[in-house]
Amino acid sequence: MNGGQEHGHGNTKHWDPVCGRHLEAPEGHPSSEYKKRRYFFCSEGCRSAFERQAERFRLNEMARAGALMSPGRVRWGLA
Repeated sequence: MNGGQEHGHGNTKHWDPVCGRHLEAPEGHPSSEYKKRRYFFCSEGCRSAFERQAERFRLNEMARAGALMSPGRVRWGLA
């Protein structure tokens, strides 16, 4: 699965993990690969910001996915 994606109703929505801007189609936008995932960005500035702090953005993405999938209780913090 690529980073910055939502699936629903047969189409995939991409968003910039730095600024949160939705991208209609990722083609032609700057991109970067991190830990076997492809991330797409609205600009080179967002891509550069991501590459400076890629692990932070990846952990935020995992936290959001975990919060969406948890049945009622979410534990935040470091293990």
